[in-house]
Amino acid sequence: MDPETETATIPEPVTGEPRRVVIGEMGLARTFSALRFRNFRLFFFGQLISLAGTWMQNTAQGWLIYQITGSKLLLGVVAAASSAPMVIFSIWGGWTADHYPKRSVMVVTQTASMLLAFALWALVWAGIVRPWEIIVIGALGGVVMAFDMPSRQAFMVEMTSRDDLMNAISLNSSIVNGARIAGPALAGLLMAQFGIAFCFFINGVSFIAVIAGLLMMRLPAHVHRVHAEGAWRQALSGFGYVRQNFRVLVLMSLFGVIGIFGWSYGVLMPAFARDVLHVAARGYGVLLASGGVGALAAALVLATAGHLLPRRMLVIGGIWLFSVTLVLFAFNTNYILALVYLALSGFGMMLFFSTSNTLIQTSVSDEMRGRVMGVWTLIFGLMVPLGSLESGALAHVIGIPWTIATGAFICAAAAGVTLIVVRRRDRANA
Repeated sequence: MDPETETATIPEPVTGEPRRVVIGEMGLARTFSALRFRNFRLFFFGQLISLAGTWMQNTAQGWLIYQITGSKLLLGVVAAASSAPMVIFSIWGGWTADHYPKRSVMVVTQTASMLLAFALWALVWAGIVRPWEIIVIGALGGVVMAFDMPSRQAFMVEMTSRDDLMNAISLNSSIVNGARIAGPALAGLLMAQFGIAFCFFINGVSFIAVIAGLLMMRLPAHVHRVHAEGAWRQALSGFGYVRQNFRVLVLMSLFGVIGIFGWSYGVLMPAFARDVLHVAARGYGVLLASGGVGALAAALVLATAGHLLPRRMLVIGGIWLFSVTLVLFAFNTNYILALVYLALSGFGMMLFFSTSNTLIQTSVSDEMRGRVMGVWTLIFGLMVPLGSLESGALAHVIGIPWTIATGAFICAAAAGVTLIVVRRRDRANA
C-alpha cells in the first residue's frame, strides 16, 4: 500500500473510541490527495467559483440591509429567516440524501439557489427591493439549504474514500474560505464601483459552474434501499443514532453551542465595521475576508498534517484560540489589529469545524450518513436564527463589543466542560 494512504487503528483522543488514521508522511501530494479522484476535482473547482459568488452576495446583502434600514436588530432577523427553515426541513433533507442520488438532489438545490439569486438581483437592480422581500428570499434559500447541506456533506465520502475524507473536508473548507477571502473583498470593490445589485447577478451566474461539475461526474448507479419502516420513522431515526453514539453526540452538542454564541458575531459585522471601526464598504469587505485568510490557512494545515495531529488538541484548542482572539477583537478599535484578530479567530474555528466534521462522518455507517448530517443541518439551522436574534437583541442592550465578548466567553467555557466530560469517560473506560 502507498505509505501516504496506509492506515492504522488507534484510540480516539477526543472520546477514547477507536479510529482509523492515515500514517503516511506530510507533503504536497498529501495536501491535495483527494484531488486524485475525478469526481472530487469537478466538485472542487465548481465550488471554488460558486462559493465566491455566494460570499459576494452575503457581504452585499448585509451591507444593503444596514444601508436601507440602519437596524442592527433587522440584521439578525434576516439572518434568522435565512436559516430558520432548516429547523423544519433538514430532517427530511437527511432522509432525501439517504433515499435518492445525492448528485441529483444537489443539482436541484443549486438550480433553485441560482434562481433566487437572480430574483434578488432583479429587485435591487430595479430599485424596488424592500426588507420583507429580502426576508422572503432568504427564507426560501433556507428551505433549499435544508436539502442541500445533508447531501453535500454525505456526498464527500462518495466522491473520495473514508481514508481520504479528512483531506477532502479540509480541501473543501479551503475553497469555502478561499471564497470567503475573495468574495467579500470583490464585493467591496464591486459595490463601490458598480453598485450592490451587480454582486447578486454575479452570484447567480456562478452557480452554473457547480451545476456543470455535478452533471459531468461519473457515478455508479444508485441503489435504492427498501425499508420496512415508513419515511417519517426513517427520517427521525437519525436522532436515535446520534443519541447512542457518544462521539457524535458530544461533537454535535459542542457545535450547537459554538454556533449560537460564537459564529453569531458575523451578524454584527456590518454595524461593527461602520460604527466601531468607521470603515466603508471596501473596508468592510476586507474585514470579512481576513477571517477567511486564517480559516484557509487552518484548512491547508489540516489537509497536510491533520492525520498526524491530536484530534483533542484540534477540537478544544481550536475553540480556545477562536474565543481568546474574538475577545481581543471585540474591544479593539484599530483596523489593522482587527484584521489580525479575525484571521486568528478564523484559524481556530476552522481547526474545530473541519476536525469535528471528519470525526462525525467517520463515526457513522454509510446508510445513516445522510440522516446524521440532516441532524447536523438541523443544529446548524437552529443555531443561526437563535444566535442571530440573540446577538442582535443583546447588542441593543449592552453594545456590540460586549455582545461579541460574551459569546466568546461562553464558547471557551463550553470547550472546558467538554474536556472534563471526555476525560471522565476516559477514566471510566480505563
